[in-house]
Amino acid sequence: MTDALSPAPVRLLIADDDEVTRSGLRMLLAAQPGIEVVGEAADGVEAVEQTRLLRPDVVLMDVRMPRLNGIEATRQLLAEPAKSAESDEPSEPPKVVVITTFENDGYVTAALGAGASGFVLKRLPVRQIAEAVRVVAAGEAILFPAALRRMVAARPLGSAEALPRAALTGREEEVLRLMATGLSNPEIAAALRVSLETVKTHVGNVLIKLGAQNRTHAVVIAYESGLVVPGFAG
Repeated sequence: MTDALSPAPVRLLIADDDEVTRSGLRMLLAAQPGIEVVGEAADGVEAVEQTRLLRPDVVLMDVRMPRLNGIEATRQLLAEPAKSAESDEPSEPPKVVVITTFENDGYVTAALGAGASGFVLKRLPVRQIAEAVRVVAAGEAILFPAALRRMVAARPLGSAEALPRAALTGREEEVLRLMATGLSNPEIAAALRVSLETVKTHVGNVLIKLGAQNRTHAVVIAYESGLVVPGFAG
């Protein structure tokens, strides 16, 4: 029984077409503190169906799956929030964490562009995958700047003019560049010597102006537009 003062466990759905991988992840992650595995899916269509039925907080999404790949499944889940079982009001869409074998997989970049909050590698220790799930559920993003730079470096880059016409201010561009290095909001506030609330305002403005689903998506846009170059280190 969960203590009344303890936070509710993160409700997790695992989507992977490999039954052995999926079962192993379920067994290992269910044993991690603060995580409740509520379901599984063997392909993208099932991932969408099960998410709308079970309403998990986080979906751990493989990208290369039959019928519907993880990119399109992510896009559908974030574009069309499910209705709550208790009312006709749309429920909060789940966070999506892509799980992949190769960190330079172009599918991962596309999934991040579709709104996934981050990605983890299948070879990581289960405690790190579990921590990624908990961090994303809390509203943060999982960014691996070096891996993201390698992925985006393999794709054609545009130019800063490719960004939406609602141009970022100089300070917003500075915040976005720091986001691209993987800094959290408190770390950005310390680097710029401004308040945390000021940083949150800038981040919110960046997301709105770029039409980004989340900060990870904003960083992908920054790399692909050329505003942040793959070799940028802060």
